[in-house]
Amino acid sequence: MELRRTIHSATNKSEEFNNFTKWLFFGGDGIIAENVRHEQRKVIKYNQLVANLVILHNVQSMTEVLSQLKQRQMPISEEVLKFLSPYRTEHINRFGDYHLDLSKKRKPLNYKLDIIKSQSPQ
Repeated sequence: MELRRTIHSATNKSEEFNNFTKWLFFGGDGIIAENVRHEQRKVIKYNQLVANLVILHNVQSMTEVLSQLKQRQMPISEEVLKFLSPYRTEHINRFGDYHLDLSKKRKPLNYKLDIIKSQSPQ
């Protein structure tokens, strides 16, 4: 039974990622117009690159919010964290104009994610 649960969970994660990349791949209803193998692979790799960048942005944003909640002494349980997903799309305007300010300093990424670990027992 445990093996079935593990397989089901892994399958769901894979399907979630595939749906996410499909949502990001807009235009042509997700059909790759090129009939050349290396061009098809390039389109797929670019789509996965965009997906990974959006996931990085989502995780960074969620981590900032969780850190703010933690600083305010708000309890954050593992149960709540289980329902968070990096595949959020509501905040993305796929058809909008984006202007990049390359002179803007970016915030350094914080790789120390001890949201749960260092919380005091409740």
